[in-house]
Amino acid sequence: MPGDALSQDPAELRRRIDTTKAHPARVYDVFLGGKDNYPVDRSAAAAAIVANPRGYLDVRHNRDFLRRAVTTLTQEAGIRQFLDIGTGLPTQENVHQIAQRITPESRVVYVDNDPVVLAHARALLTSGPEGQTDYIDADLGEPGRILEGAAKTLDFEQPIALVLVAILHFIEDEQAYPIVRELVEALPSGSRLVLSHLTEDLNAENIRAVQRTFTERGFTFVLRSRAEVERFFTENGLEVEEPGVVPVHRWRPDGAAPLPEKVDPAYFAGLDDIEKIRYRDINDVTDADINVYGVTGIKP
Repeated sequence: MPGDALSQDPAELRRRIDTTKAHPARVYDVFLGGKDNYPVDRSAAAAAIVANPRGYLDVRHNRDFLRRAVTTLTQEAGIRQFLDIGTGLPTQENVHQIAQRITPESRVVYVDNDPVVLAHARALLTSGPEGQTDYIDADLGEPGRILEGAAKTLDFEQPIALVLVAILHFIEDEQAYPIVRELVEALPSGSRLVLSHLTEDLNAENIRAVQRTFTERGFTFVLRSRAEVERFFTENGLEVEEPGVVPVHRWRPDGAAPLPEKVDPAYFAGLDDIEKIRYRDINDVTDADINVYGVTGIKP
């Protein structure tokens, strides 16, 4: 539960870390240029890059979709509370940093159950004095526990943005739709759902090749169609907001995607393909590169 997560014994956290199997949060960290990953995670990321050499653009543009969605909801919709489930590692700007830069009093609750994420959770809790952040050590499959813990920080009488970014494709249908239903039912009117999801609608051959590399490593990896993504909204009475369910780089682009760090060409040439990712410019993206839908919706 909140607070308790950070009091765990570091030795216990280390015991929970399985370095023999790749973990989605840590593989994601590899693609974002992070350092909180293990050889098995880098191996999984490298296999995915072999399968789809520009696949890092899915991850990087998914992250930029999160930036734009949080910015839009804070600036234009007046959202002051966020429940971010499947938070991942604090590699780049996080929800509270984006929201509190615009509105310092914003409140954010993060949820993840990976012990590596938990070990770095303090970086997610550096709220400004006017706002508040908290962290729940829980799995998406425990919506009741998540809601109980979130209620200690968030006011469920006021609108909340539920953030499910790049997480539902790791959950089978029989769990995914009921979980989202339970979470959305608890949200008050005016709340939002921010969702991104891998799909084979866009560039099927590329993403199926990546899917194989991950399922071979024991991941659940469900590619959903536009209609299946929309179902998370329509069956829960949510109204999909403009521009609808679209490839993430097409969701309200603002031309502010981060520029890469400049590096000496000789140094760059000596890096392996995974290490080069952090220095690549994502602004040269094309429709043929993206396999992720992004969408937001409002609860009437």
